[in-house]
Formats: sequence, structure tokens, C-alpha cells
Amino acid sequence: MFFNICFPVTAAAVAAIMDLRTGKVDNGWILFCIVVEISVSFLREGPAGMGKQIMGMLLPALIFAPLFLFHMIGAGDIKLFSVLGGIMGTEKILRCIIYAVGCGAGISIAILILNGDVFSRFWYLREYIREYFQTGKIRPYYRGNVASPENFHFTIPVFMSVVLYAGGVY
Repeated sequence: MFFNICFPVTAAAVAAIMDLRTGKVDNGWILFCIVVEISVSFLREGPAGMGKQIMGMLLPALIFAPLFLFHMIGAGDIKLFSVLGGIMGTEKILRCIIYAVGCGAGISIAILILNGDVFSRFWYLREYIREYFQTGKIRPYYRGNVASPENFHFTIPVFMSVVLYAGGVY
């Protein structure tokens, strides 16, 4: 049980720090986390436990695939969710995703209000969707500089969600 609580917090915290420092989550860290969780799962449950772990890892990729295609979420965020899903299982990773999206929405609303940019951002979303349906072309959702405030690091809400998990909220 200790591993199931501490490892997700550690994985998410290190990923968030990497993302803040470099703008991406290092694949080496993701690979290390996957090797550790597969090893622990195999030692605990043998080959039978691998199915549950694989389902937990695949679910985030399936959920976030459309957002990734439209460049609305990064590959590092999806890989982090997959690592967490392998440890937490399908039910808990779904809750983790819901809480992370809720935390991300709260951060987004705060950024929009502080920048006085609420209506223009919704207008941008409307125009983005309209353009896609008119042209059928997918382009990155962010506008201009990726480092602008509207494009915050989603690993932060993921970490917040994992802390809520570790604290027993879900």
C-alpha cells in the first residue's frame, strides 16, 4: 500500500518539476517509472496482475488521444497519466483524470480572469473549432508563444490530483 501512495506522488512531483524547468517530461523518467511499476506488480501479483496494469496504462492514452491530435495536451502529460494508471488502476486513474481536469479548469479560470482574457479565449476556441470544420486541417491549439500564460503546464494539476489521491480524497 505504501508503494501505491508514495510512488504516484513521487512520479508526478518529479514530472512536474521537469516540466517547469524544461517544458517537457523526460522519457527516461517515464521509462524508469514504468520499469519500477512493472517490476513491483510482477513481484506482487505475478503475470496475472499485468492485465490490470496494462489496462490502467492504456486508458489515459485512449481518453486523451483526441486532445493530443488537436495539440491541446502534450505527450508527456499523457505518458505521466499512463504511468499513474499502471499503478492506480482503471477506476482510480479515471478519478485522477477528473480531479486533474477540475484543478486545471480552476487554474485556467484564474489565469483568464487575472489576464482579463475570458471572452477572447472562448472566442478563440469557437474560431478554432469553426476553422477545423471548414478546412479539416488540424493545427496547434495554442496561439503564438507556447510559454504564454494561457498555456500552463498540465503536470501541475496532475500532481495536485495525485496529492488528493494520496490524501484519501478518492
